[in-house]
Amino acid sequence: MQIRDKVAVVTGAASGIGLAIARLFVAEGAKVVAVDWHAEAIAAAVADIGGTIIGMTGNVAVEADCVAMIDRAIAEYGRIDILVNNAGVMDLFQSVADLDNETWRRCMSVNVDGPMYAMRRAVPLMLAQGGGSIINIASVAATGGGAAGAAYTASKHALIGLTKSTAFQYARLGLRCNALAVGGVSTNIMDSVDNSRLDQAALGRLGAYHSSSPGTLEPIDIANAVLFLASDAARHLNGAVLPVDMGWSAA
Repeated sequence: MQIRDKVAVVTGAASGIGLAIARLFVAEGAKVVAVDWHAEAIAAAVADIGGTIIGMTGNVAVEADCVAMIDRAIAEYGRIDILVNNAGVMDLFQSVADLDNETWRRCMSVNVDGPMYAMRRAVPLMLAQGGGSIINIASVAATGGGAAGAAYTASKHALIGLTKSTAFQYARLGLRCNALAVGGVSTNIMDSVDNSRLDQAALGRLGAYHSSSPGTLEPIDIANAVLFLASDAARHLNGAVLPVDMGWSAA
């Protein structure tokens, strides 16, 4: 097993990609702290997965919650080897002229502030133990402008910048930081927004891009890529943005 006895923190772990990652990590012998803002859902997920896994309720937009989840890994397992920043929210597909402050701040707080808070707490601990692996779940929206609205697109671009900066700064100290630019995945991320408020005009424009998608991935497809980046098999990959999109970004 590629990550046996490694300690991992996974955010957004109650459903979709995060749930698939947590399940696969436990199956591969890792010790997991699974975090989500839905208390009942994370409790159910942990009970279903079984094995060496702890569930926590937390909102990554709150710095104290991010600190608490990293500290929980240290308290329970004595170290943190892997951090997967998966929790994220979608926008309303608004173009910049129609973008409201609430949507902008929500996307930035969950999609950018959260990973930064978690990384800021985890990195010194990883360095003290000799290294670690951070994987940030980005999107095809991180490398282009046609996949989502202005808020989500900007947040995922920012996440890539955070990934690359971290990778470069700590490359000689045993710490790796990579990202996945995922394509369309069968998840419930649209539950994070009020569908009645979606910008239909902007969606019409974005349809040209979405029509080029080769298909929809399953959460396990992303989890398998995360497992690879977390493992020693990817020890020479640092600062990479790995597309997992069935070739969508190649169009």
